[in-house]
Amino acid sequence: MFKVLGLFIGYYFLDIFGAFLGLFFGAMVDRTRALGPGAMNPLGKAIRQAVFLETVFVSMGKLAKADGQVSQQEIAHVEQVMQQLGMTEQHRTQAIAWFKQGADANFDLTPSYQKFMAVCGQTRNLKEVLLVYLIVLAQADGHFHEAEDALLTDIAGRLGYGSEAFKQLKEMVLNQSHFAGGQAHSAAALEDAYKALGVSKENTDAEIKRAYRKLMSQYHPDKLMGQGMPADMVAMATEQAKEIQVAYDLIKKSRPV
Repeated sequence: MFKVLGLFIGYYFLDIFGAFLGLFFGAMVDRTRALGPGAMNPLGKAIRQAVFLETVFVSMGKLAKADGQVSQQEIAHVEQVMQQLGMTEQHRTQAIAWFKQGADANFDLTPSYQKFMAVCGQTRNLKEVLLVYLIVLAQADGHFHEAEDALLTDIAGRLGYGSEAFKQLKEMVLNQSHFAGGQAHSAAALEDAYKALGVSKENTDAEIKRAYRKLMSQYHPDKLMGQGMPADMVAMATEQAKEIQVAYDLIKKSRPV
């Protein structure tokens, strides 16, 4: 939109040369609006990537230790994350160090989240994806422990989520996991599908489609990378988007034409 406006304004004042300038700057504005803060600042994006990764792994360590012990399933999930990231040996060593740091009984998350909010606080998608990743880790061992739930509620509060907003997000993520692998694994698949999108049978087709589009937008690779998510980590968000897609397709098939 702005690149077209810039083209006309530039041409009006400076002829052909102005049209090119207007088109260039308009395109930059459009990109910033589409991808979020930091889209035109590579250094700022690199800093967000580093802070995001550190926060993910120290939080994973804290969460894995929340119920008193780090389970093999939780360790396997963290190793899977590192594999998906395609980390170098050096980066893998750093991630493990962050995880161990977070798993220390005396580790305080407060400074980590103060830094995260200072650097990434204006990027809603990064905050939500971080929280989603941690919810997925919490259920990696097949159980959602009370201590894990309490820690996640605390982290959600640090990210600006009220208790009801966090409960709704948690329910959506837990139900989205029923559609992992591209198919429903629950006998109550349709009910799970509605919960995965944060809607109900009473919602109209338009309302359900709007909820679906909003969720898919939050996991859009270009938008996440523009806001500072490491490129390799987008693969995890893509998997979450696939689960949402399967849930939405199931709902569409069940609704009268």
